[in-house]
Amino acid sequence: MFRMAGIIYKDGRQMKSCVSRQDAPGLSRTQRVLSALTEICEHLDLANPIWLQSNIREFKRKSRTSFRKDSFIEYIPFDSLTIEVIEEQ
Repeated sequence: MFRMAGIIYKDGRQMKSCVSRQDAPGLSRTQRVLSALTEICEHLDLANPIWLQSNIREFKRKSRTSFRKDSFIEYIPFDSLTIEVIEEQ
């Protein structure tokens, strides 16, 4: 099982959160991450963020990254969206 959390922060406080669970067998880790991110964004009513090089490096190192205003094409009314892998088997 693969689970990833998405948390919206504004002014240092957690505003909303969502957890995506990916059970599809045969998917690569990258496919699971992208699928989970899409599900989280749909649940939180957001457009998918753009993966910047800093996001990719941080996610590879820590299995977690934060998307800020520069990762979104449209205006977002919060400071960041943080995603983090919370279970991976």
